[in-house]
Amino acid sequence: MAKASPTIVLVHGAWADGSSWNKVIPLLQANGSRVIAVQIPLTSVEDDFAAARRIVEDTEGPIVLVGHSWGGVAVTQAGANPKVVALVYISAFAPDVGETGGSLIGAHATPPALSTIVNDKAGFVYQTEDGMLQNVAPDIPADEARVLAVTQGRLAGAAFGQTVTEVAWKTKPSWYALTPEDRVVSPGLQTMFAERMKAKITILQASHMSLLSHPAKVANVIEDAVAAVTAD
Repeated sequence: MAKASPTIVLVHGAWADGSSWNKVIPLLQANGSRVIAVQIPLTSVEDDFAAARRIVEDTEGPIVLVGHSWGGVAVTQAGANPKVVALVYISAFAPDVGETGGSLIGAHATPPALSTIVNDKAGFVYQTEDGMLQNVAPDIPADEARVLAVTQGRLAGAAFGQTVTEVAWKTKPSWYALTPEDRVVSPGLQTMFAERMKAKITILQASHMSLLSHPAKVANVIEDAVAAVTAD
């Protein structure tokens, strides 16, 4: 007998917001899935976790929790909730306790996107328009990338030095979509994350914003996780 169909909860990354899932969501809904996109504030690791946790706690289980990029940090901790039955990482961070974004980035090849960030007066970092066009989303139409530059969420610089307190990927089945053409999260770092968590790995020949350039392939990874946890 098949298990109950899970709700899919999506967590966006830095320099983005929940609308970054807009091309993936209709594909998931077309297959009958209930989908919720979390809006994380990007003000700290703890604040992002709290935003994801609030949605997880308010949503009837089971849940497949999906994170893109920096959103993977929140997913890693919020996924410890017993209602979460699977984790999906899309080019995402998957830290262990004690690891920070800064330490993880520094241990691998420096991604080109770090050369196109700006620090604002409040200590938040964001991408220039050229950075969005050349590094973050080079494989989507330029006019769409320019919109991303305008609507991007700025990430607190202090967040790069903060860490999670719980790690869900150690106990939950995990999927990882790895993007070798990524200029934001080093492919080497993504590989380390995916192999360490023993994830089912899918290689997507795409930029960091695969969820916009290859939404059907991203949706397929998520649906694969859904199918696995609902099988007899």
